[in-house]
Amino acid sequence: MNATIPGFTCAPHSHLGETREVFRRGSGPAVIVMSEIPGITPQVAAFAGKVADAGFSVWLPQLFGTPMRPISAGYLASSLARICISKEFSVLASDQSSPIVDWLRALAREAHGECGGPGVGAIGMCLTGNFGLAMMLNAPVIAPVLSQPSLPGAIPGKRDALHVSPAEIAAAHDKIDNSGARILGLRFEGDFMCPGSRFERLRQEFGEAFEGIEIADRHANPQGFGSAHSVLTTHLIDKEGEPTRAALDRTLAFLHAQLKP
Repeated sequence: MNATIPGFTCAPHSHLGETREVFRRGSGPAVIVMSEIPGITPQVAAFAGKVADAGFSVWLPQLFGTPMRPISAGYLASSLARICISKEFSVLASDQSSPIVDWLRALAREAHGECGGPGVGAIGMCLTGNFGLAMMLNAPVIAPVLSQPSLPGAIPGKRDALHVSPAEIAAAHDKIDNSGARILGLRFEGDFMCPGSRFERLRQEFGEAFEGIEIADRHANPQGFGSAHSVLTTHLIDKEGEPTRAALDRTLAFLHAQLKP
């Protein structure tokens, strides 16, 4: 793949027999930014740039889609179709994470070894929204951000499921109790792909260690693609006083508090 993202360098990274391109920018403690469907769109790249500019070393792995390709209905559908048949993503699993998380854990260990600091941040969005939580097992992740976590699909009986295993839940509790880890979640109130019951489950499971930010749909960027969903990217209104801007600012402040104490 010969894709480029302005302002980022790109190099292949190999873990567990799988090689993927990873885009890099910035310096400081490492933050793994995982794209939402359909891929690293211009909005996802812009968000990753904001994280880097806030004083972090951003690692943006190419997980699916085509970097910098604009979002569209056709692109969204084709990307989702490929993911649904991929062995690396378990889109309906409620009590286990997707296999790709093992590769991401290895990337987090590499990033921490290179960048140092107390630990690593991990920001997931939509399809990857709960990956940061799962990455707290066997990786130095102490600052996961779960932005509109959408797996498993919001189907009857699984609307409060977290797409993580009991071992991953236990690892999160251990990091909270012994490493000062905390968890930040973001969603729009009417987002059917990330039901409110999912955040209630996170509050019940992690108590005060989980901070959930829920934004009324009317505050979503009306120029964004589709209904209110992507808090940090397509539905962000990047202006002072806007609730989505406040959520972005809180995300950066959360990373600072966890990774630059």
